[in-house]
Amino acid sequence: MASDVGSNQSVERALTVLRVFTAGRSELRVSDVAKLADLGLSTASRLLATLEAAGFVDRDPVSGLYRLGLDTVSLGGAVLNSHPVHREARQIAQNLAADLGLGVNVAVRRDASLFYLLNFEGRQAPRAFVLAGQRNPLHATGLGKSLLTGLTPLERRGLLPTAALVAYTPRTITTHEQLDAELDRTAARGYGSELEELALGRACVAAPIRDGAGNVVAALSVSGPLSAIDLQNREVALSRIVIEAADSISIGLGYVGPAHHPSAVSL
Repeated sequence: MASDVGSNQSVERALTVLRVFTAGRSELRVSDVAKLADLGLSTASRLLATLEAAGFVDRDPVSGLYRLGLDTVSLGGAVLNSHPVHREARQIAQNLAADLGLGVNVAVRRDASLFYLLNFEGRQAPRAFVLAGQRNPLHATGLGKSLLTGLTPLERRGLLPTAALVAYTPRTITTHEQLDAELDRTAARGYGSELEELALGRACVAAPIRDGAGNVVAALSVSGPLSAIDLQNREVALSRIVIEAADSISIGLGYVGPAHHPSAVSL
């Protein structure tokens, strides 16, 4: 029994070490890993050596810094390829990015944040990094708003306490009353929008994706710089395109309608 407990602790610590590489800097010293993972220096060094031998971290021979190894890509690829939303959405999103020249993203909810399953960049919305696997706040994004329409007001308050409604820009929604009104509008229109609520100079239009039971399981967005997305003149056209794309993915997941709306809950 003691051996099992020790083995479990070793696995948990190894996973903690891997996670510290996803939280900020991509290259870390042993001492950095030890501090971020709350481990002793010798324990962190031993775990990194084990993970390096397994191909899950790489060590730069010159600088001595560690980074995630390419074998983690194999795991990530296997996860994405087996995810039903990713399978249904990938080609649709890729075609949309090419047609519009904007970024197209698909995300699911993971606890109190959105988690990107995939993204494609159009020529007018290039990125120097991959969004897949990254997280963003629910209340400050069009994707997040679309995902939150699948919850009741009471469920949203349980998931996102007021302190979690952080302001990222002067435009960010920071109260549940504001969020309720915005999500009522999102549900009524069938799409959500975001204008410089997470980052200045960027905007998006998003729509929910439903499964066979009508539950909101993901969301799709079209995003880009203000100059490219031009919400003032293109919001209506883009919203139709986004809704149609999200509906196509929903149909692929078995959704036949009508839409499922969370029942109203008095607060």
